[in-house]
Amino acid sequence: MKRFFLIIIFLNFYSAFSQDAPNFEAVDSLYREDQFYFVTTYNAIQNAPKPISQNSFSAGLGIGFLRDFPVNKSRTFAIAPGIGFAYNNYKQNLLISEKDGQRYYSVIDGAIDYKKNKFAIYSVDIPIEIRWRTSTFNSHKFWRIYSGIKLSYNFLNQSRYIDTNESFKINNNPDFNKITYGVYLTTGFNTWNLYGYYGLQNIFKKGSFNNEEPLKMNSLNLGLMFYIL
Repeated sequence: MKRFFLIIIFLNFYSAFSQDAPNFEAVDSLYREDQFYFVTTYNAIQNAPKPISQNSFSAGLGIGFLRDFPVNKSRTFAIAPGIGFAYNNYKQNLLISEKDGQRYYSVIDGAIDYKKNKFAIYSVDIPIEIRWRTSTFNSHKFWRIYSGIKLSYNFLNQSRYIDTNESFKINNNPDFNKITYGVYLTTGFNTWNLYGYYGLQNIFKKGSFNNEEPLKMNSLNLGLMFYIL
């Protein structure tokens, strides 16, 4: 009798599980696309005073999440706000030094054989995209054109200089802008997507080059964007 009840319980459990088990082959007609992203870029300084130039590869990395909100029935148009984190460095010949709490900006003497000179920015990014794509509910390989604006809160900046005689680092230089913004465009097919961002806000909010010319420059970032569902 005990075995009989165990068999009945097992059959009831199996029947209930079979009815409630998810159908992994079912089509999701309410799909959302491209909600996680990873971007890698080459960073180019724009509109800098003429003596300032880049002299090595300046890299950028970013990761984040975008919530996809389709706005038409076929789900080929969407709006996607999001949040992410980014790291961008700029290797160039602008020397940032500090003495008695005062920052100084000058070009490194060409006769000096220095090992490293760069500044880097760590930020929380808030992008919002307008999206067009050729996706369907049963295919994740499609063309896309995504355009948007991005607001960045730069929570940490660092500048670093090293040569054979001295080395120093400055953290959280108040001359950097805490808030920056710009426009970007992503376009491509399937996994590979070209990415371009142009900063509309100066990297520095104050400071002067050689104590004369205002230190104004912004960023052009070019690279690849990878989207993950």
